[in-house]
Amino acid sequence: MKELIEQVLSTQIRPMLQMDGGDIVLLSVDEKTGVVHVRLTGACDGCPFAAITLKTRVEALLKEKVPGVTSVEAAEDKKI
Repeated sequence: MKELIEQVLSTQIRPMLQMDGGDIVLLSVDEKTGVVHVRLTGACDGCPFAAITLKTRVEALLKEKVPGVTSVEAAEDKKI
């Protein structure tokens, strides 16, 4: 599951974010619950639209492409 998430992040999500000066880092994947923790960086860090991007773009795409993903959560300054 983690490898497929990384693949989707690298090929479909990261390029979109990098076009706007941002990026995304995969922090953890709980394969039992399907919860994925990420950190948005660069221009995405602190952007007022970051939460919308996370849910409508990142979470929606990961749920569509990776079986078992139930939620994508932003992990700001906490260690996962």
